[in-house]
Parts: sequence; structure tokens; C-alpha cells
Amino acid sequence: MTTALSRRSDRRISPVFLGILAVTTVTGWATWTGFAEQPGLAVFLFVTAAWIVSLCLHEYAHARTALHSGDISVGAKGYLTLNPLKYTHALLSIVLPVIFVIMGGIGLPGGAVFIEHGRIRGRWRHSLISAAGPLTNVLFAVVCTAPFWLDALDGVPPHFRFALAFLALLQVTAAILNFLPIPGLDGYGVIEPWLSQSVKRQVEPFAPFGLLLVFALLMLSAVNQEFFRLIYTVLDNLGVHGLDRYCGESLYRFWQDTSEYCAISP
Repeated sequence: MTTALSRRSDRRISPVFLGILAVTTVTGWATWTGFAEQPGLAVFLFVTAAWIVSLCLHEYAHARTALHSGDISVGAKGYLTLNPLKYTHALLSIVLPVIFVIMGGIGLPGGAVFIEHGRIRGRWRHSLISAAGPLTNVLFAVVCTAPFWLDALDGVPPHFRFALAFLALLQVTAAILNFLPIPGLDGYGVIEPWLSQSVKRQVEPFAPFGLLLVFALLMLSAVNQEFFRLIYTVLDNLGVHGLDRYCGESLYRFWQDTSEYCAISP
């Protein structure tokens, strides 16, 4: 009985996550209704809180898939509670991605849950564990863009539409960056089980620097332009066009002057 209770407590949703979800709900309502005197502040809080929720679900997807693949240790580590404070690197998982959203509007791949891969048998299971996180971002992007590609925007207030467009941009960038086959990112984790031991040994020393490599590449003008061209093409195909994305990011940075193109008449 003690073991059963322990397992239930290991999987109980954390009050920390519920608090973040509550902030998302309240600020989403404030954005929708225009309740806030400063709509930009409401958009900022709504998008930031929703982004953190998606980061928590990303890591939860890794852990939950690992649990069903044989790693029963993830429960004791708190990974199934959706509590971001339980992650191996809370700074990389939550703080750094939020800072990058604020600074550059990029959905930075999140941090880490430690999976005991020795408990898991089968290459497909290892690949699925790595893929589960970015697939969560894909699902989140589909939900955010649904009103656009379903042509169901009638009745959706402009500020809320802009916020969804910017949140969708973050999810698409996170999914694409995470799926890059670079050591340290989930995309490499998908293909890593299928590589030879010699290749793995050669690549392993570079894994801690994979994210730094991504930063360095994105700082190159040509790479940055091609990357965002890909992002914008995906969003355009989902019905999220340039003005909505631009206004969403403009409102999100409420401490700057909001573009006149995004001004909403009372």
C-alpha cells in the first residue's frame, strides 16, 4: 500500500504547474476580453505563461514515454508531476528559454529530464522517447494555429489572435530546433540509437556544446534568414500570416512602442 501511495504521489500534478496554468488562464481571459488597461502586458504574461506550460509538457512527454518504455525511476525524480523545478537543469529548461523569447522571439529548446537508458530495451523506444518532446511542441503549434487554418477567427478578438500567432511561432521554432540532428538536441537523440558505437564515441564529447553551436549558427545572417524563412513558410501554410505574427511580437514587447499597424480602435 505504501508503494502504491508513493506512486500516486509521484504522479500528482504539482501546485507549481497548476499555478502557472492558472496564470495562463487568467491572462488569456484578460487578453480575450480586453480587461487589462495595458493589452501588451496581458499578452506578455499570457504568452510567457503558456510557453512555460508547453516547456513543462515537453519534458513530461519525454518522462512519460520513458516510464512506459521501462524507466520507472522517472516518477521518483518528480518528472511526472509537471513541476519545472524538478528538472535536471531548471535554468536550461525554463529560465533560459523564457529569456530568449523575451530577447529574440525564438522558441529555444528546453532543458533536461535524466532518463536511465540502461533500463530501456529496443532502439525504437529510445528514439520515441527523444521524439516525444518536440512532438508535443508540434501538437501545441497545431492547437495554436487551429483557428487560422480552420478559418475560425470570426469573433476572436485581435489581441488574442496576435498572441496566438506569436505563441505559434515559438512552438514551430522550438519543434524545428529540437528536431535538428545535432548532439545535445532531441533530433540527435532520435537517430543516436541507430548509429554505430564508434560514431557515438566520436560524437559524445560534442554533446554539451550542441546548443552553443545552434546559437552560433543562428547568429550568422545567412543562416538566420534561411531559418526564419522556413519558419514563416510553415506558419503561412498554417494560415498564420505576417501581420498577425508581427503584431503578436510587437504587443509582447509592451515596453517598446507598439507598431501603428497593430493599433486596435476601442
